[in-house]
Amino acid sequence: MQIHQLHRSSIQQQHDRTAMTCFKILLLLLLLCVYHSVAARAADDAHRIHKVLAAASQTAEPVCAQPQVAPSSSSGATVRLSHRYGPCSPAPSTEEPTVAELLRRDQLRAEYVQGRYHGGNDVLNQSKITVPTILGSALDTLQYVITVGIGSPAVAQNVMIDTGSDISWVHCSSSNGSVLFDPVGSTTYAPFSCTSAPCTQLGADGNGCSGSQCQYMVTYGDGSNTTGTYGSDTLALTDSETVTDFRFGCSHKEEGSDDKLDGLMGLGGDAESLVSQTAATYGEAFTYCLPATSRKSGFLTLGAPNSTSGFVTTPMLRSEEVPTFYGILLQDIAVGGNLLGISPTVFSAGSVMDSGTIITRLPTRAYSALSRAFKAGMANYTSAPAVGLLDTCFDFTGLDSVSVPSVALVFDGGAVVDVVYDGIMIALDDVTECLAFADADSGLSIIGNVQQRTFEVLHDVGQGVFGFRSDAC
Repeated sequence: MQIHQLHRSSIQQQHDRTAMTCFKILLLLLLLCVYHSVAARAADDAHRIHKVLAAASQTAEPVCAQPQVAPSSSSGATVRLSHRYGPCSPAPSTEEPTVAELLRRDQLRAEYVQGRYHGGNDVLNQSKITVPTILGSALDTLQYVITVGIGSPAVAQNVMIDTGSDISWVHCSSSNGSVLFDPVGSTTYAPFSCTSAPCTQLGADGNGCSGSQCQYMVTYGDGSNTTGTYGSDTLALTDSETVTDFRFGCSHKEEGSDDKLDGLMGLGGDAESLVSQTAATYGEAFTYCLPATSRKSGFLTLGAPNSTSGFVTTPMLRSEEVPTFYGILLQDIAVGGNLLGISPTVFSAGSVMDSGTIITRLPTRAYSALSRAFKAGMANYTSAPAVGLLDTCFDFTGLDSVSVPSVALVFDGGAVVDVVYDGIMIALDDVTECLAFADADSGLSIIGNVQQRTFEVLHDVGQGVFGFRSDAC
């Protein structure tokens, strides 16, 4: 009897322990559910609202730190990319233009793009995109710089990058203070003859001959131009990655720009660009990450990532008639997590993804809808007067932090790019910031570099794909 009672007691204890265990599990599940609900709500809030410090209080930011996140895995070549102004720039110190001057220059570039736009009645699709016959660029709008070596022995050159240009060039005769490349000092330099295939391939960019040497000429949208000898030499991207017989211009004359940079690296899609010239080695693809501010650095990588699992992707649109430019189809915009419901016909003229235009331009109907929704989300803040092309502005005087509605660009195929705060607002001074979008006054949209900040932007020309990976630099 005693043994039986002990056995029953043991069973009862086991039941008690089981009941307690079940209670703990239920309690844990309840807590997890509550946590999940809070976490989901926090994630939803993060999607709808960007909370940031006011510009004047951002004083502890490290200067010129390396990108916190490495480029996506690739077998290509990666070089550091910096803003041309500020402490990270590898170029000789130059005074940064005022915001008003930058906007003036940016408008020159945008007007040139839009002014050269033809075939406005065409619908953009994957087989054809109608863009300017000669897009060019305003040299003084280009904001991002890489350092490469040219020649044997290699001479370091600080060059601007531009997805709207194909021909690369460096100063070979200039009084602007840049580090000159002297072709005579390179054992691997060779000018092209006037009858050579590379010279013939220049087409409209060819400028005849000087003696027996091929001459090039590139005219940009702001009237600036460069002319000189077209030749080839060794290009050193990194200590271990070199490109032999790289075709580029040796500039003997520049007009319309007093910049102290050494030249330009063309990243367009035509045959003379760096991308096309290195396609056999790295594939016809590249990525870049533009830093949030001039106090941080980014990167440029030649070659596609081994996997696009971390990217959202959308089709790239090209034109056989104008292969330089990279087209993309914008379908809608979301503000605060809510789609604006813009008709697809508004964007039917297409968009150009451009590293040289600063402020994104949108068709009038799209921009008006964006501005109205953004102002509604900023009703608790004081409006500020328009500044040039920027007319959705706010005065943050006396505020330590602000909360702004999120802005997301929705591209063809459902790719959603949730723009970071530094891609939504642009600071005019310590207290005034404006929405970094503007009315295109045209059907053609231009996705500017402000909205591309901190994303690794994949241009996979060979596969016809754009990709965006967030928080990359």
